[in-house]
Amino acid sequence: MTAPALTRTRRVHPAWWVAAVTFVALVGAAAFRAVPGVLIDPLREEFGWSVSTISAAVAVNMALYGLTAPFAAALMERFGVRRVVIGALLLTACGSGLTVFMTASWQLVLLWGFLVGLGTGSMALSLVATVTGRWFVARRGLVSGVLTAGGATGQLVFLPLVAWADATAGWRAASLGTTAAALAVVPFVAWLLRDRPRDLGVAPYGGTPADDVDPVRAGAARTALQALTHAARTRPFWLLAGGFLICGMSTNGLVQPHFIPAAHDHGMPVTTAAGLLAVVGIFDIAGTVLSGWLTDRVDPRLLLLAYYGLRGLSLFLLPPLFGPELHVSMVAFIVFYGLDWVATVPPTLALCREHFGARAPVVFGWVFASHQVGAAIAAYGGGVIRDVTGSYDLAWFLAGALCVAAAAMSVSIRRNRPDAPAGDDPGLPPSPTQAAAGSSHG
Repeated sequence: MTAPALTRTRRVHPAWWVAAVTFVALVGAAAFRAVPGVLIDPLREEFGWSVSTISAAVAVNMALYGLTAPFAAALMERFGVRRVVIGALLLTACGSGLTVFMTASWQLVLLWGFLVGLGTGSMALSLVATVTGRWFVARRGLVSGVLTAGGATGQLVFLPLVAWADATAGWRAASLGTTAAALAVVPFVAWLLRDRPRDLGVAPYGGTPADDVDPVRAGAARTALQALTHAARTRPFWLLAGGFLICGMSTNGLVQPHFIPAAHDHGMPVTTAAGLLAVVGIFDIAGTVLSGWLTDRVDPRLLLLAYYGLRGLSLFLLPPLFGPELHVSMVAFIVFYGLDWVATVPPTLALCREHFGARAPVVFGWVFASHQVGAAIAAYGGGVIRDVTGSYDLAWFLAGALCVAAAAMSVSIRRNRPDAPAGDDPGLPPSPTQAAAGSSHG
């Protein structure tokens, strides 16, 4: 009797297996985040498309990647996490694989922009918010940091491989490689990913069965729009969304797709520039996990103040660092930018939980949508600036100034009163899920 009991108490909590397979799914989806920056030049050379034309497809991809997130979070409530993630992986693989047959720029927008954007958006950071919200009460900040780093790991793993495949076998081989990566993840998701702790007869990690809130069975669109309606009545939502919009502009929108072409403009080989972005991925893992750990211990507003402010300063210093040779100053920029890349996610998610309670995953989906709208603006705007001025310098300076503004916005967010219902203004009643969740989700 005592030996089996001891074994049960020491076994790994299922929440950690769910987190692990979520990490793998995010890594597989992140392969597609590595593609645009590497393939801009090959597509220009083969089809004669301008940077602005290719950037338009990237912009559509990034906008849908974000705008899909709140609806994906609601779909996960309605149909379950596993079904949504499997469908998203299949849609993403289809969009990427069919690009090898394209002959016109509108097909790039349709496949790379719409299909891949919708698929990867369904596995965006709303998945992180949903998994951490359902499966974890303790260690939420740390787990959200680790899962967010899954995207960085995908970039780390696939960016040099995409550049190598393009250099040795052409961009079509690189596109098919990312398709295979997405399909390889599907069996693991089907096998290990579960929707809620109650499905396995356990409580959330560090919590009680009462923390496993009943799923919302309303329509996905209705749930998403209701969450937006409630959140939009609050000042913290607009400050978080505004800061995250600028976060998207200064990372996924500008650096990710345009750093490699900008470096190539100054004579740096594409493979070297791709390797530098892979280094960003390495340090992003460390930075995001550390940020998650700090979020459990430090005022998240102060973390955002530091992250955005230092990021803005680094962008002001970037243009003179470009050149045909790799210098220590550029390596220092890459290391810092890696540490700061998505370190903003854990404190932003923590502030969403603090102000919006059980609605936080869907509300964070809307905040993340603003991130990707900003990314889309910068992805297209960066291409336009390059075509008009012949240089990316103005884009770096504008992004730096906006990051300083994001730092000011973040530190001005008021902390939520412990006795106030999370998720609404004082005059609004809590939602049924908030009432069920209680203070543990605050």
